[in-house]
Amino acid sequence: MKKIYDKIIQISGNVIVLSATGIRYGELAVIKSERGDSFAEVIRIDGTLVYLQVFAGSGGVSTGDEVRFLGKQMEVSFSEDLLGRVFDGTGRPRDGGPVLTKDLTEIGGPTVNPAKRLIPSNMIHTGIPMIDLFNSLVESQKISIFTTSGEPYNELLARVALQAKVDIIILGGMGLRYDDYLFLKNTLESEGALSRSILCVHTAADPVVECIMVPDISLTIAENFALHGKKVLVLLTDMKKFL
Repeated sequence: MKKIYDKIIQISGNVIVLSATGIRYGELAVIKSERGDSFAEVIRIDGTLVYLQVFAGSGGVSTGDEVRFLGKQMEVSFSEDLLGRVFDGTGRPRDGGPVLTKDLTEIGGPTVNPAKRLIPSNMIHTGIPMIDLFNSLVESQKISIFTTSGEPYNELLARVALQAKVDIIILGGMGLRYDDYLFLKNTLESEGALSRSILCVHTAADPVVECIMVPDISLTIAENFALHGKKVLVLLTDMKKFL
């Protein structure tokens, strides 16, 4: 059951506070303001006080605006139709294509018990000797690539994407400059890899709050493809913007 409230108690930065009951942590809400509809997520519950983080920022939101809780967490579509598409930090199409609404799955699912995990052993070959020989990338594991200012890490990331022996590439961009976003997208497209790639990109011009959703969306999509037998490589850049 959708719950609607029209009295916001406090607005502080990108966070709004209202009094509500029957709300759960992580639940999604829509705020109707003079600038249009904005999504928000419950980030804290203190008794009857509910704190929501507004993805597009609280600019234009007033205390009398309507807040409608959707009774669910943020969801992302999962299907082969995602391949070759580009989305923003909240899963909306950035490429002008249709909105996908089938096979929706909630992002940020339950945590895996590490004691129940199988020991990772299948190597992902990247074709880059310094990675394959000295810091091998293994399925279900991650490696971090640290660089100093001015180093061509996007070029390295694109090379990993093109050379890695995987079925699907998922690129999550956080706070990217628009020219960096175009470089990564155009490189994948020119090398014929865009058709097996999914891009979830937050640019420096987008609302800052949307940046933190990129890893969750990217990894949720990756997990679902992996459970269907696909070998998936997730590339996240630039994690400094996430922090």
